[in-house]
Amino acid sequence: MTTLIISIFVLGYFAIAFEHPLKVNKTASALITGVLCWAVFMVFATDKEIVTGSLAHHLADISEILFFLLGAMTIVELIDLNNGFRFITDRITTKNATTLLWILCWIGFVLAAIIDNLAASIVMITLLRRLVKDANSRKIFGGMIIIAANAGGLWSPIGSITTTMLWIGERITPVNTILTLFIPSIINLLVPLVIFSLFLKGWFKNIEFTAGNTAANYNKGNALTMLITGFSALLFVPVFKTLTHLPPYVGMLLSLGLVWVVSELIHKSKDEELRQKYSAANALSKIDTPSILFFLGILLAIGALDTMGVLRGWAAQLDTSIGNYDIIALAIGLASAVVDNVPLVAATMSMYDLATFPADSKMWEFIAYCAGTGGSILIIGSAAGVAVMGMEKIDFIWYMKRISLLALVGYFAGAAVYLGIYSLLAH
Repeated sequence: MTTLIISIFVLGYFAIAFEHPLKVNKTASALITGVLCWAVFMVFATDKEIVTGSLAHHLADISEILFFLLGAMTIVELIDLNNGFRFITDRITTKNATTLLWILCWIGFVLAAIIDNLAASIVMITLLRRLVKDANSRKIFGGMIIIAANAGGLWSPIGSITTTMLWIGERITPVNTILTLFIPSIINLLVPLVIFSLFLKGWFKNIEFTAGNTAANYNKGNALTMLITGFSALLFVPVFKTLTHLPPYVGMLLSLGLVWVVSELIHKSKDEELRQKYSAANALSKIDTPSILFFLGILLAIGALDTMGVLRGWAAQLDTSIGNYDIIALAIGLASAVVDNVPLVAATMSMYDLATFPADSKMWEFIAYCAGTGGSILIIGSAAGVAVMGMEKIDFIWYMKRISLLALVGYFAGAAVYLGIYSLLAH
C-alpha cells in the first residue's frame, strides 16, 4: 500500500511539473493525486474510522490555509478594484527594470514580515501588474518576489507558517528569532538580486511598462480609503491572532468582512450597476480559484503521506544516517522545496523534544531558516510560490530553469551566514 501511494504521489508530482508538455492543468493533476492517495489508503486500511478521522483532521488544517488565501486574495482585489494601489505605483517612476526589481523585492521582503509571505506575494504581484505590461517579464519579477516573500517571512514569527508553528510550539521566541535570523534573511534575498543584476539582467529585453492607469471613475479619496483599510485589515490579522489565540484564517475572515463593509459604504450613493463593479462579489469572481483548488489537492496528498508515517519515517532515517543536525536542517530545507514544509517541520518537532533542544537552541533557529527559505527553490515548495504560480501562470519547468539556481545559491549563502554568526557568538 505504501509503495502504491508513494508511486501515485510521484506520478502526480511529475504531471504537475510537466503541465505544459502534457497539456493537463496542474490543478486537475493535484486533485486527482490527492483523492487517489486517500482512496488507496482507505481501501487497504483495516480500520476505516481512523482513516476518515485523519482525513477530517488534515482537511481542517488545509481549510485554514485555503480560507486565509481566499480572504487575502479578495481583500487585495477589493483594493485593486478601487485603484488603491495607484498611490504606490504612481510613486514608482523608474523605467529601469533592474531598479524596479530591487524596489519590489525589498518592499515584498518587509511586507512579508508584517502580513506573512503568502499575503505579501499576492499584494506584490497585484502591484507588479500595474507597473509591467509584458507577461514574460512579469514572470521573472514574480520568481524573484517568491524569494523575497519567503526570505522576509522567515525572520518574523508571524511571517510564515513554519516560523509560526515553531513559535506556538515554544521552540523559538519572537525577539530571538528577529535577532538571529534577520541578517541571514537579508543575505538569502541579497545574493540572488546581486547575481541577477550583474549577470542576468539581459532577460529583461524589450520589457513593456504600463503607460499609466486610465481607469474611469477614479476617485482618489475612495482609492486612498480602500488602500488604508485593506492594508490595515491585513496588518490586523497577526494582532487578532495574538489577542485571541485563534488561527490566522479567523482574523483574515474578520478583516475581509470589515473591508467589505467599507467598500459597500463608500459606494452606497452610486447606482446599482456601478456599485456592482466595486463589490466584493466582483472581487471574488476575479480571484484565482484554480490555485486554491491546487493547494487543496497537493496538501491532501501530503496529508496522506503524513498520516501513514512516511514523512516521519524519512525524517527518522535522516537522523540515523546523517546524525549531524546542521546537515539534517539543510536537508529538511531542500526537501521542503518538493514536499510541503509544514508536515516536515511538524515531524521534526515530534522527533526532537524540548528537553533535548530547548527553546531558541541552534537546532530550532536553523530549522526555521531552512524550512522557511528552502521552499523558494521550486515554485510549488511554498505558499507564496503556489500563489504566484496561479496568478502569473508560471509553470514548474520555467521556474526551475530560470529561478531555482538563484534561490539555491541564496539558500546556501544565508545558511553559511547563520552558521558563521552562530559560531562567532558561541565563542
